[in-house]
Parts: sequence; structure tokens; C-alpha cells
Amino acid sequence: MYFLWYLLIGLAAGWIANLIVKGNGSGLVVNLIVGLIGGLLGGWMLSWFGREPVGTLASLATAVLGAVVLLWIVSLITRKKRIVR
Repeated sequence: MYFLWYLLIGLAAGWIANLIVKGNGSGLVVNLIVGLIGGLLGGWMLSWFGREPVGTLASLATAVLGAVVLLWIVSLITRKKRIVR
């Protein structure tokens, strides 16, 4: 049951992060992947400060924070690969 809850939080976090970063409209699967990886990244970043998310809203906020950072890093990498003609 918790696995389904993690998927729903990851999906919501990926969608919210996509809205914050002003992405080009990702699909359901991409938002889910971004949200799940963002949850891991956000939890890892909060552990630097000795914090741990407790509760649904804190987990969602942590996943959104990580997903925004993930999308920001991806945008930095993809900008460098483009060749200006």
C-alpha cells in the first residue's frame, strides 16, 4: 500500500516541479520518474541538514524540492550540448 502512496506523491511532485520550472509539458511517466528521483534527491539534500520529512505534506514538499533541483540540473546540462549556428 505504501508503494502506491509513493507513486502518487512522486507523480504529484513531478507535475508541480514541471509547473514551477516551466517545462515543455512532460507526460505522466516522465512526471512520475522526475518526482520519484526528486524524492530521493530531496531526502538526500535534507539529510545534509539533519532533517527528515515527516508526514504527507513534508514528503511532497521534499519531493518537489528535489524534482525542481533535478530539472534545473538537467536544463543546465542540455543547454551546454546545444550548438548555436
